[in-house]
Amino acid sequence: MTILDKIIAFKKKEIAKIKAEVPLKKLVESPNFKRTGISLKSSLLEVGSTGIIAEFKRQSPSKGIINDKATIEEVTNGYLDANVAAQSILTDTSFFGGTMADLMEARVINQQKPILRKDFIVDGFQIVEAKAIGADVILLIAACLSQEQLKNYGQLATDLGLEVLYEVHTQEDLYKINDLDNKIIGINNRNLKTFEVDLENSMLLANQIPDSCVKVSESGISDPRIITGLKEYGFHGFLIGETFMKTENPGEACQEFISQIR
Repeated sequence: MTILDKIIAFKKKEIAKIKAEVPLKKLVESPNFKRTGISLKSSLLEVGSTGIIAEFKRQSPSKGIINDKATIEEVTNGYLDANVAAQSILTDTSFFGGTMADLMEARVINQQKPILRKDFIVDGFQIVEAKAIGADVILLIAACLSQEQLKNYGQLATDLGLEVLYEVHTQEDLYKINDLDNKIIGINNRNLKTFEVDLENSMLLANQIPDSCVKVSESGISDPRIITGLKEYGFHGFLIGETFMKTENPGEACQEFISQIR
């Protein structure tokens, strides 16, 4: 059983329990449900965009505790000062130490940049939940969803006014996504089955993705020079978490990183 299998099995049980306790009606009545989302696609494509999707992440299955001292408030403000294109927030508790309250708190502070809810979505309920807590974008991971689920969940997100970051790691994952045109496609350099990172992965898959897509490279980006290289392969977005979060001041580290992008 891979780490991903473990996470997905656990997540399915967790969601079943939450669904039994929280009525869908309650989510739909949340004040955030009426807000108009901020577009990740527009933010990444706008002239002068840094392209950085900066992540708040306390821990991970492969690294253990990364940063359990930094607060959502200081990190969110720091990322906004650094002029990130978007913010990503882990809401998985058991494996990544995040919570939905983290995203809700960030949303109060961050009214101007899109927020990605980073989690393992295995049920449409979580997409409604994402809207209710103030997310603008959800993550759909091709490795843990069927072709039909990717299509249906993508449609549900769109109907709710959310954007979707479709995450792939292999050619097989790409085939699962129905009609790639105009989608935001994230290539994860981390193999979710082994948690090993290989930056070549972004470059290998980049030319399989139509130019109408917005390409995002995820994981393992630790040097501003890597961004320059990835831009040559048509990438507009760069999801970075650990590089910033492992420092004492993630916002400052992010600002320093962005100042070095050429």
